[in-house]
Amino acid sequence: MIKLKHVVLAASVFFSAAASTPALALDKVSFGTNWRAQGSHGGYYQAVADGTYARYGLEVDIQQGGPQVNNRPLLSAGKLDFLMGGNLLQAFDNIKNRVPTVWVAAMFQKDPQGLMAHADAGYKNFNDLTRAKTILIGKDMQFAGWQWMKKTHGFRDEQLRPYNYSLAQFLADKAVVQQVFVNAEPIYAEAAGVKPQVFLLADAGWSTYANGIETRADMTKNKPDVVRRFVEASIIGWYNFMYGDHTAAYALIKKANPEMTDEKIDREVAKIREIGLLDSGDALEKGIGTMSQARINDFYEKMVKSGLYKQQDVDLNLVIDTRFVNKGLGLDLKKKLSKQ
Repeated sequence: MIKLKHVVLAASVFFSAAASTPALALDKVSFGTNWRAQGSHGGYYQAVADGTYARYGLEVDIQQGGPQVNNRPLLSAGKLDFLMGGNLLQAFDNIKNRVPTVWVAAMFQKDPQGLMAHADAGYKNFNDLTRAKTILIGKDMQFAGWQWMKKTHGFRDEQLRPYNYSLAQFLADKAVVQQVFVNAEPIYAEAAGVKPQVFLLADAGWSTYANGIETRADMTKNKPDVVRRFVEASIIGWYNFMYGDHTAAYALIKKANPEMTDEKIDREVAKIREIGLLDSGDALEKGIGTMSQARINDFYEKMVKSGLYKQQDVDLNLVIDTRFVNKGLGLDLKKKLSKQ
């Protein structure tokens, strides 16, 4: 666990005076990520590094996830106040199982999951991958995305092989297709000398949000101001990270995860921009973190048709709480930083 305490930096980038509270009365909150510190977590580390959380009256303890760490049960147990959600399937499962959690922001407008093939393998589009002989898919995705891919796009179980999170098989055999996070494995493949071609699931209709901020329902009921300040400060952190000076955030990420380098983080950030994971679609008008009930309903219908849920399994009105987003927060900051 990495505990990062905030300092109010003299050279602040931006904050909302109306939203901030006196620095002497910081509320301590904890936030669990889904993996070790990386570029995909950059906005949160930025809000620590440039004092944004402190200006919003918060002292935030960022607790990393990782291969031996599962932060998810810590949220419902009350040991974390906020959690970085993967995609909406986890939120659906919680509601189905009567675990009272709720998404209060969706930082990624697209799920970064995709399929990667060798660039010279001859695949022109996502549906072309249905003729691949071997597709490496991880266990979690086998029970979710793969079922949707079969139902919607005609993939077949005989193509499926387990993905052990090593690029060795892909690098050795250009006929192999594999599951990826678009801001991770493709970068590593390029570094190994293989030019990849990536097909984003989101572009093929996989309409879930990702990198959500999840909390307990009791937090939104009993401490809505704390939730609001954490969400808004995180949004500002993401704008500063993507469009401003992120030097201090890079330093914190590398301190938390020594395997990261400036070059690795730069490549992740470039992918986030290139693919529009963070700042695209509704976020262009409503701001980073935006969510809509219509999109929740759309994705759930797709999952029902794919056989993952029954229509009555999930009360969709409990999945998200949009009170803390969709206000256009940070759009002026983005405009200002983009001119610098």
